[in-house]
Amino acid sequence: MLKKRIYQGLSATLLALSVAACKTPELATKAAGRPVPASYATTTTDSTNTARTQWRQFFTDPHLIGLIDTALQHNQELNISLQEIQIARNEVQIRKGEYLPFVGLGAKAEAERPSRNTLPGATEEAIRIQPEHRNPEPLQNYQIGTFASWEVDVWHKLRNARKSAALRYLATVEGRNFTVTNLIAEIATSYYELLALDNQLAIVRQNIELQTNALELVKLQKDAARTTELAVQRFEAQVHTTRSLQYTIQQRIIETENRLNFLVGRYPQPITRTAAAFNALPATTIQAGIPTQLLQNRPDIRQAEQTLAATKLDVQVARANFYPALRITGGAGFGAFKPGLLLSTPESMLYSLAGDLVAPLVNRNGIKAVYGSANAVQIQAAYQYERTILNAYVEVANQLASIRNLQQVYEEKAQAVQALNQSSAISSSLFRSARADYTEVLFTQRDALESRFELIETRLQQFNATVNVYRALGGGWK
Repeated sequence: MLKKRIYQGLSATLLALSVAACKTPELATKAAGRPVPASYATTTTDSTNTARTQWRQFFTDPHLIGLIDTALQHNQELNISLQEIQIARNEVQIRKGEYLPFVGLGAKAEAERPSRNTLPGATEEAIRIQPEHRNPEPLQNYQIGTFASWEVDVWHKLRNARKSAALRYLATVEGRNFTVTNLIAEIATSYYELLALDNQLAIVRQNIELQTNALELVKLQKDAARTTELAVQRFEAQVHTTRSLQYTIQQRIIETENRLNFLVGRYPQPITRTAAAFNALPATTIQAGIPTQLLQNRPDIRQAEQTLAATKLDVQVARANFYPALRITGGAGFGAFKPGLLLSTPESMLYSLAGDLVAPLVNRNGIKAVYGSANAVQIQAAYQYERTILNAYVEVANQLASIRNLQQVYEEKAQAVQALNQSSAISSSLFRSARADYTEVLFTQRDALESRFELIETRLQQFNATVNVYRALGGGWK
């Protein structure tokens, strides 16, 4: 009667501890929202989207297309991302293997002579394998067979871990796509910058020639006592200043070429291009579509979405650690004390089957910490997902506004260049006829040079804004 009560009390205690072990702590959660405005600060709802245009059709310069083609094959960062995809794919296979039973084949050979003062030794001494024959010393043991172990995924812990790994694999694929998008955009902007520098260098060389001719004219006027040495020195200083600008631009050209070669994945070499095509390149019409299309077109948003889904599964995996784990083990094979008797049946046959049900009791603080960390990572991923969507919308809105405003800026600067070129020609003509001061010639030449530089810079900004809005919309990776 006493034994029965003790057993009942022990059973009740174990049951209570098991129930307590299965209870999970309450934690704060966050659901990620996907709200985006209906349009980009306009009333249009046209769903036509430039992001769906393949980059080979978006960019028309054949030299630029060749650079992008080469970069997609040899860029080191892109190749590193491909290996990250392979690592993530291998992780999926690892998780899949954990979900399936583990089966192995093994063989064992051993010899043992236990102490006669122990239970195994005394038993071996008292019980003989064959009558009238002492047991061999040491007693040998040979075994061969298969063994298996399987954790029954009652709480979907292993299954969720496998799904989480698969989602992270998809996230690395989207990360690679985002790398492609940024790489294409960076190559395009650097290429257009190189064309702009070529045009600026051509303008500087033209101005050096004009200023050199003006310097010779001033020297002749000085010899004819029509001007002073001060005018000669001012014109000569202007020539040297413009020549120094030439060398500065040449250095920038070298650095831009090297940056392009680095992106392409090769050592420095000349970049083939047609500088005259800079002003002839057609302006690409951008169709922004509607903001909700960003959720499908932007690889970084898709990557954040896959990561968020993976972290949700990680929380479920961490929660499953509170529940009892069921593991089944077993084996079957042959065993004997002599190799010749190893395969004799049924005497040498052996098998085993066992099941373990274990619930955590002592290490609950550690399990709580893992669960809490997984939940915090999931909340981080939710905020990161919302932040990525917000950043994508802001990028598109900024670049669309930039395209509109830069068009107005370019038109105004083009008129300013035309006026300053005419004023430069007029001042030079008046100076030859001694009807204008040399300072007027210097100032108008300097202003004309700066205005032409600014016009090229504005043209470059237009190209960059077009490339950036194409990237911001999610184009370039398909």
